[in-house]
Amino acid sequence: MRTSGWMKRQPWFWPAKLFIKRVSGRELWLKADTERKVLESDGWKYIPELLGSGSVVYSLGVGDSIDLDIDLIHFYGLTVHAFDPTPYSEEWVSTLELPSNFVFHPWAAAGEDGSLRLFRRVNKRGRKSAVMWTADGDAGDGSDYIDAPAYTIQSMMKELGHDRIDILKMDVEGAEYEVLGSLGELDSLPTQLLVEFHHRFPGIGKQRTAASIEHLKGLGYRIFSISETGREIGFVLGASN
Repeated sequence: MRTSGWMKRQPWFWPAKLFIKRVSGRELWLKADTERKVLESDGWKYIPELLGSGSVVYSLGVGDSIDLDIDLIHFYGLTVHAFDPTPYSEEWVSTLELPSNFVFHPWAAAGEDGSLRLFRRVNKRGRKSAVMWTADGDAGDGSDYIDAPAYTIQSMMKELGHDRIDILKMDVEGAEYEVLGSLGELDSLPTQLLVEFHHRFPGIGKQRTAASIEHLKGLGYRIFSISETGREIGFVLGASN
């Protein structure tokens, strides 16, 4: 049964849905372990007091939405470097009139430099996505793929001449685990991480997300926000309870 739009607009709907998913074992039981004042854009929460005109943002995974990126540029005058190697996103971005401090790179983020194979996403009804591609072959069309140039965050920073990242946002359809696993190699960790986890994909599973979160906590990150779905999580470096 499909859920009506009216139900989704009720304030109780998403908390109730997340609770049911947690009870049934489909989502992790998570809670924020630091309280910070946040703002929200396009479903992403961030800590505004940690941003300024000199801040650097890496936005991994453009898809068909750059609302957060444009809001950060507009309100803080900072620079956003956006990364997405998929055909749709590269073409879509090229049609937009964008500020000069939105800088697009047709690269994939990965745990090591080289090439990353991305498969076209297929939904539960068997429909191919025009926008989304995934590193998880079990969630994609195995016969429809691209091999994209891929770089670690460390290599991206070196190539672009950055010694820090103030926000690292990633919605990379299953590739986030390898990227997050490589962060310990950085000389300077990103101050804020905004991550959509894809443990709902059949080839991943929630235990991989749990392990990734524990790894981040070991690096000094704390959770400051959890979305209504329980999958978009905000981390801040060095926060105390």
